[in-house]
Amino acid sequence: MVNPEIGKRVVAAGIPTNYHDIGEGRPVLLVHGSGPGVSAYANWRLTIPALSKSYRVLAPDMVGFGFTDRPEKYNYSMDNWVKHIIGFMDALEIDKAHIVGNSFGGALAIATALRYPERIDRMVLMGAAGTRFDLTEGLNAVWGYTPSIENMRNLLDIFSFDRSRVSDELARLRYEASIQPGVQESYSSMFPAPRQRWVDALASAEADIKTLSNETLIVHGREDQVIPLSSSLRLAELIEHAQLHVFGQCGHWTQIEHTDRFNRLLINFFNESRLLEA
Repeated sequence: MVNPEIGKRVVAAGIPTNYHDIGEGRPVLLVHGSGPGVSAYANWRLTIPALSKSYRVLAPDMVGFGFTDRPEKYNYSMDNWVKHIIGFMDALEIDKAHIVGNSFGGALAIATALRYPERIDRMVLMGAAGTRFDLTEGLNAVWGYTPSIENMRNLLDIFSFDRSRVSDELARLRYEASIQPGVQESYSSMFPAPRQRWVDALASAEADIKTLSNETLIVHGREDQVIPLSSSLRLAELIEHAQLHVFGQCGHWTQIEHTDRFNRLLINFFNESRLLEA
């Protein structure tokens, strides 16, 4: 059986990288979160089909995640993750792209836009880290995950407001992804306790965030137990050209819990960009 999480392969910043490349048009780069067993496909499987009707959608597994290589003794840091994103764009000869960052991926999107402003067009930040906040119990549980189906089921309950969306089958699939060779070893090395320091490490300086000129759509679930709503409220205050959409009865999985509405938000936001520039 073909694994849909495995797509194409390219060497980005020296790292053999698994990615998905679907559709045609202006490129949109999707950057996943940092949950255990995550991959670009698992994170964006319901977003890619909608966006790819109008855009070229690119969704890489960031180094340390999914089916991208995990170099031995690799230093998992903001600097290196940003280099991986830019290396990925360079490898595919993409000069500039819209970017959509989920959670951890939101922090990477902000950092990339700050360091390489000429490479990033519009930004979507969904349940994004990137500001300083007190470590939540939910995020501590996510980063402190140790493999078991029960632990994965508990994590999925934290991610979703509506527990009926969390099936035993989904928990089993994500658990199996989290125990692939080398996965837990690299994952446990990324965010070891005490974990407040990693929240802070993912945060960009507020003075720098204020300099962002990108048109930015900020999306958050009101009941998010992983990244607090206050993070997105602060980003909306700091980013000059920002709009904020908060989904009620929604946890950390906006793109899964409110798929159609989320996809329409993105498409309208990116299409507005085209109309403004026409």
